[in-house]
Amino acid sequence: MNNISKIAQRPPMGWNSWDSFCATVTEAEVRANAEYVAQYLKPLGWEYIVVDLGWYAKGVDFTNYKNENIPQEIDDFGRLIPCQEKFPSSKGGKGLKPLADYVHSLGLKFGIHIMRGIPVQAVWENCPVKGTDFSATEISYDRERCPWFNSLRTLNFAHEGAQIYYNSIIDLYASWGVDYIKADDVNSWHEVNNSDGSPTGTGSPYRIDDIEGIRAAIDQSGRPMVLSISPGGPETTIIGHLRKHANLWRISADFWDEWGSLKKQMERCAIWAPFITAGHWPDADMLPLGYMPRGESGGQERWTNFTPTEQRTLMSLWAMFRSPLMFGGHLPLNDDFTLSLLTNERIIAINQFSYNNRYVRTADDLVIWQAELEGKQVVAIFNIGESEVSFGLQHLKEEVVVVDTTPIKELWENHSFVGRTFTDQQIPAHGVLHLEIG
Repeated sequence: MNNISKIAQRPPMGWNSWDSFCATVTEAEVRANAEYVAQYLKPLGWEYIVVDLGWYAKGVDFTNYKNENIPQEIDDFGRLIPCQEKFPSSKGGKGLKPLADYVHSLGLKFGIHIMRGIPVQAVWENCPVKGTDFSATEISYDRERCPWFNSLRTLNFAHEGAQIYYNSIIDLYASWGVDYIKADDVNSWHEVNNSDGSPTGTGSPYRIDDIEGIRAAIDQSGRPMVLSISPGGPETTIIGHLRKHANLWRISADFWDEWGSLKKQMERCAIWAPFITAGHWPDADMLPLGYMPRGESGGQERWTNFTPTEQRTLMSLWAMFRSPLMFGGHLPLNDDFTLSLLTNERIIAINQFSYNNRYVRTADDLVIWQAELEGKQVVAIFNIGESEVSFGLQHLKEEVVVVDTTPIKELWENHSFVGRTFTDQQIPAHGVLHLEIG
């Protein structure tokens, strides 16, 4: 039974371990972030706790996860299982079920990251495919490796055992209680040099067989799971295939906390906005905000590089685009400002419930987006320039009908106006003026 049209009716919201911990996250850190979500964020709709790459890999960090054939734990059927040193509750063959059970006990949902293919260790040991006479060597080949995670081998979908293998791993995840699968190295992508836009890598193609195989495996498992595919940069011409098989698909390579990257993401969001629909969300990637103890970008503890002004711009763009919201910082060390970004009720409502979301136009350094929410107009005016810009009533009337008594609310500073009192507002460089009108 295909459940894809019944889940992710709103953009998923939650926490992902990658930005903060790269491939090193531990069970204790996952639990701590889940507890924070349950205590502070759950009432606003934040609910997914996603363990990213490396939960099966001992001794792997940002310096070596791209190495060839890193250590990976597998079971007798060549399926990745948790590293016990990182996830001690998995001992005794329990897998990630105890952790998933804990997340569920908090009223939240649990997700994991997977790579396409079959672990190289399964090929070395020629593991059997569960329930068949097939072996790992029969259903795989050593070509078309992932260019940045070189520890799995490609499944050969000319062999029926490839689909059976995917069924077996998804069945395992279903038994653990997994609600969300982030499948990596399946979506087409290429890296971009943010300074001049020129390609810096060969990238990877759109993996039709793997995407369809994972989708079919989820459907046969009987457990509804969100399917998110990564990295990103697909063409809009494959929107039919994306919607048929995925709930979320990344629209770029990994997004990090650089102003040039945010400007480029704004352009991508404008392209993909017409394709937003319930259950199927173009994904602008995780939110690299807050405190990140040992992420991929150097492995050093740091706070986000985005200024407070840029952080509001980021949240407003993700809200107007209705991107999934996956926070990347280590939540227990949030400061008050970061928490305020995640708990602004109107910004979250725009992300979750608005409609007719669209890029409107660019005027000099101002990029204007509109949407509707609860019978009101929402307008976001982004200043992508390097100096402060004034935006007044005469400009606002170019976008919406405003009369003297029209209520206007600014959503970040929580200022209220009516039309006749809406005086010129100063939008700082890299900043946003986010208005609810009516």
